[in-house]
Amino acid sequence: MKDYRSMGLEGILQEAYTVKISEYISSGWNTFKKNPVEFAGFTLVFFLINVAIARVSQSITLEGFISLFISAPLNAGFLIVAFKLLKNRATTFGDFFRGFNNYLPLLLVSLVSSLMIGIGLLLFLVPGIYLAVAYIFALPLVLERKMNFWVGMEFSRKLVSKNWLSFLSFSFVLLLLNLAGVLLLGVGLLVTIPVSACAIAAAYEDIVGLAPSSSDFEGGVSA
Repeated sequence: MKDYRSMGLEGILQEAYTVKISEYISSGWNTFKKNPVEFAGFTLVFFLINVAIARVSQSITLEGFISLFISAPLNAGFLIVAFKLLKNRATTFGDFFRGFNNYLPLLLVSLVSSLMIGIGLLLFLVPGIYLAVAYIFALPLVLERKMNFWVGMEFSRKLVSKNWLSFLSFSFVLLLLNLAGVLLLGVGLLVTIPVSACAIAAAYEDIVGLAPSSSDFEGGVSA
């Protein structure tokens, strides 16, 4: 784990690191086990919100557009709770919704990164795959380090690119984990989705480190 107090962010970019896939998955599972009911409950709420959006939308395009505007703060909820548990702090179910306290920055990082990945997929596929993996830390950096969305995206890209193939493998393992959740009649996703988010939080803690000020996520992120 990086020592945030003794190393600035630019120093982290200069440091060598290894991607410990099995360790992150194990940590993700252990973090999930600290609060399994609320993690699973929030995942169910996430699904129900998207079902409601699908019912009121008149087209797939409109559904995707609406989902895009709420997915970032909801996804941030998994990370907020995971970060607090990794720091051995108490959590409440309301913590899952604290991403809405920083709505605009989280929306921007989700919107712009999705746009960049989409353009990359249209341009010979490979650039999109590269960015999809390289931006894995963009959302947590904007959330936890209160970075500007573009600065967070670029920092994530530069950091992940140092071990991109290892992060590709990590992402593939998370994909397989969630496919297993789908095979379990979809109910398994109530476990695999939060475990995946907790695993990403564990990777972030190990490689970037958690700042001492990340306990409440009450706001203050730069757009």
